[in-house]
Amino acid sequence: MIQRHLLRASQRAARSSFTPPPSFAPIRPRTGVTRALRQPQQIASIRWYSESAEAPKKDGEAAPESKPADETAQLKEQLEKKDREIIDLKDKYLRSVADFRNLQERTKREVQAAKDFALQRFAKDIIESVDNLNRALTTVPSEKLSPDNADLVTLHDGLKMTEHILMQTLKKHGLERVDPSVEQLKFDPNIHEAVFQAPQPDKEDGTVFHTQQKGFMLNGRVLRAAKVGVVKNS
Repeated sequence: MIQRHLLRASQRAARSSFTPPPSFAPIRPRTGVTRALRQPQQIASIRWYSESAEAPKKDGEAAPESKPADETAQLKEQLEKKDREIIDLKDKYLRSVADFRNLQERTKREVQAAKDFALQRFAKDIIESVDNLNRALTTVPSEKLSPDNADLVTLHDGLKMTEHILMQTLKKHGLERVDPSVEQLKFDPNIHEAVFQAPQPDKEDGTVFHTQQKGFMLNGRVLRAAKVGVVKNS
């Protein structure tokens, strides 16, 4: 009993006399490291590694700084492509507008030509009736138009009025009658047809002095050339 009590007292005394080492006590180097530090030739073989070091780049991998340049070049290429498309579309638009206007003008000319052709056929058919009406008026001698022949005078005046109204109506549609001898025009081979030549001392050479058949003009074009006699003194 006494021995057990003494043993416990000795253990408590040993525990109270033990002091733990400080938390920042220097750590003694191991024997192997001490030997390495003692040998200078082995210091150069020691390698140090950093956890923050960049990973090695793979072959063909672009640097981060080249990405903005690549994006700028790609955007520039897309912009140039869009500009070319805009120019192409604008050219096609202008060509379409020009083709449409040409089509309008061509259609307008064709419609007008069809109208003129239809009127030309009608005018060629009616000028014969106008010629016959004019012959009927010119065949009546002026001495017959006297009060003694009242019926003939009335008929002549009616025919003359009918001819006047008919010519006014035809003129509204572009058909005009041409009598070069009345206006004493110079001979024009484009609108006149010389049938004969005769001397006229009181007139200049090349002047139309007689109209054998009156001509007709349709919208400024010759429908039928006037047959005339031309002065030739020499």
